Amino acid sequence: MRTLVLNAGYEPLAIVSFKRALVLVMNDKATVIEHVEGEPVWGTRSSYDRPAVIILTRYVRVPSTRRTPVTRRGVLRRDGFRCGYCGASATTIDHVLPRSRGGADSWENLVACCLTCNNVKSDRTPQEMGWSLRFALGAPRGGSWAVRGSERGDPRWEPYLALAA
Repeated sequence: MRTLVLNAGYEPLAIVSFKRALVLVMNDKATVIEHVEGEPVWGTRSSYDRPAVIILTRYVRVPSTRRTPVTRRGVLRRDGFRCGYCGASATTIDHVLPRSRGGADSWENLVACCLTCNNVKSDRTPQEMGWSLRFALGAPRGGSWAVRGSERGDPRWEPYLALAA
């Protein structure tokens, strides 16, 4: 079981294990704002709600240069697992400007792609093929991208992740 950790300003910071969240609550460093119904945790002196979302009692400064790393899984997720050229189900990624021509591994140069389009395109650009992209490329934004692991999250987290979008 995992727990969403919010900064004192309600922006999502991280997803931690249930045990780590409980330690933060027991040490008065965080407060439970959403809990799992009917599953308390019994301690030696008292019981605690099993945390689903906690908020820190003190604000933690986060560097503003926090950038989402480029990954294959991230590109597929950003593009909704759909090919950027034909709209079919995507299983691979493609460099819009091929690496053989100096194309970088960046959010602006990678697109989700089906195997057929990837093989047909080969080391050419979409303009040379007469193709166009179905959407604009760029780094993903929003709370669900800022917090690693939130794509497989608890439904109770959604209101807090939507605030950061």
